[in-house]
Amino acid sequence: MPSTLTSEELAHRVRRSVVDMVHLGKSSHVGSALSIADIVAVLYQNILHFDPTDPRKSDRDRFILSKGHAGSAIYAVLAHSGFIPLDTLKEHYQDGSILSGHVSHKGVAGVELSTGSLGHGLGVAVGMAKAALLQGGKHRVVCLLSDGECDEGSNWEAILFAAHHQLGNLTAVVDYNKIQSLASVADTLGLEPFRDKWAAFGWRVTEVDGHDHEALRKALAGSDRPEPNCVICHTVKGKGISFMENSVLWHYRTPQGEEYEAAVEELNNA
Repeated sequence: MPSTLTSEELAHRVRRSVVDMVHLGKSSHVGSALSIADIVAVLYQNILHFDPTDPRKSDRDRFILSKGHAGSAIYAVLAHSGFIPLDTLKEHYQDGSILSGHVSHKGVAGVELSTGSLGHGLGVAVGMAKAALLQGGKHRVVCLLSDGECDEGSNWEAILFAAHHQLGNLTAVVDYNKIQSLASVADTLGLEPFRDKWAAFGWRVTEVDGHDHEALRKALAGSDRPEPNCVICHTVKGKGISFMENSVLWHYRTPQGEEYEAAVEELNNA
């Protein structure tokens, strides 16, 4: 039961909410959240099967944000999709709020798993996908990872396991914005040839522009093939706000004062 918005409209609202949330909570990771806004908008508007009035429905698709530091984007898309009240977003990162900086499932309808320790989400998603096959479930499992997170060896163990067990109901989506917390991915621990690595481990792999909604819809559509699916999304960190784009500064920096006003103006005029 997605909203009546287009995925493009939903992505814009997610970006606008993210900037407000990070500003009000004086939190961080705005660049990481902005880079996945288009991906999560397409997932929640066009791909995932869910019912916000019954968020634990047994046949729902499962979505895990492994890059839990971008939790503000998930809280925003859940609010704009009817899972939680929009007013709740104002409490993000405040004392006593259920909307913690790294995404948490505690008390938040629609969140399957608390994440933030990188390298854990895909392993859990693999377990969910395997359990679904064993139990005859028809739902899909989608896990969104960061590129820097693919430095973690636990992910590659999960990738091997998924291919060995032919988890065709599993999709891994990589936010390949090419910037980690303190430097570029290439300077920290290079991933290339990235596509070839996933393919060598037995996955079918698609590379797309992670801000092209039509390309995302095609790549994320379901399939009857037995191989697990990897979608490598080439994205721009801080997408949508020119002075944040492709800047490592906005992994941790909080938009305040003139920077916040400039970000809001840019998004309002987009």
